[in-house]
Amino acid sequence: MDMYKRMGIVCRSIPRGTVATYGQVALLCGKPKNSRQVGYGLKNGLAGEGTPAYRVVNSKGILSGAPYFETFDMQRMLLEAEGVRVSWTDRGWKVDLNAYGWKNTAEDAVRLKTLFEQEGEFS
Repeated sequence: MDMYKRMGIVCRSIPRGTVATYGQVALLCGKPKNSRQVGYGLKNGLAGEGTPAYRVVNSKGILSGAPYFETFDMQRMLLEAEGVRVSWTDRGWKVDLNAYGWKNTAEDAVRLKTLFEQEGEFS
């Protein structure tokens, strides 16, 4: 069972123009206490090719992954290119989670669990 493969599936499911939190990704992977592992996996490219890591922010909506992108403002630019408004705060670049947060449903969670089972990645 590979948490990082599940992370890739979840992150690729985040709709364009929305963001998810590290904790939300961990929860949808079936590992609700593993938000730091999500950050580690995204930082190190362990979630696979084509994973939109830029769509994952911290629990306050802060873009905390900037050091891991090619340039310090790449995460912000990629989000803005999808129509996500990013504002500067005293804590850094921030997304309004009420406006742009992925409001996944129970059906999304069931669909993801089914995908994990099909891939042999859920117990």
